[in-house]
Amino acid sequence: MRDTYLTMTGVAEGYYTEKRSKFYAFMHHVDSPDEVRSLQQQYKKKYYDARHVCYAYRIGPEGEEYRANDDGEPSSTAGKPILGTMLSADITNVVIFVIRYYGGVNLGTGGLIVAYREASLAAIADARERNLLTERQVEEQLTYAFSYPQMNAVMKVVKDMEARIVAQDFQTTCSITLSIRKSLMPQLKARLEALAFM
Repeated sequence: MRDTYLTMTGVAEGYYTEKRSKFYAFMHHVDSPDEVRSLQQQYKKKYYDARHVCYAYRIGPEGEEYRANDDGEPSSTAGKPILGTMLSADITNVVIFVIRYYGGVNLGTGGLIVAYREASLAAIADARERNLLTERQVEEQLTYAFSYPQMNAVMKVVKDMEARIVAQDFQTTCSITLSIRKSLMPQLKARLEALAFM
């Protein structure tokens, strides 16, 4: 069971040029498609004179949410190669934008695929060189209800398992919401359930 994923912090940059066409790549951490749209608007505004602002993103621990956008380039010549670099680097919760300034010479579909891939790889290499890549844990949450006399036993399990307290309520009945690394969740559940028989 995989419970870590590779993502990044900050902004990484890459650059590639071919037959006077210039390709500027920018890689950001993102947690939602809304963040991608907001960044896309910023890049379109900043590079208003560029021919294309293409991008791809992957979101989720397994990269389950993804999109590739060619922004007017021939189908699958921009977004897909960008997405491919993320897949080969096994990074997620990132977006890579590649801004193209046309140099007056057509690159053909093969040339475009290479250019967008190389610009993206340069941004990923920049992230590696500058130590912007970071490993995150996949966590799951659990809410557990218990009686007041069990408080010390519950807190001992929380401390032993290094679970993170997300919310707690100690009114008439006690309940606690915990977050823990996905692979440790079965063990946490078992230990808390065992307390019911104490």
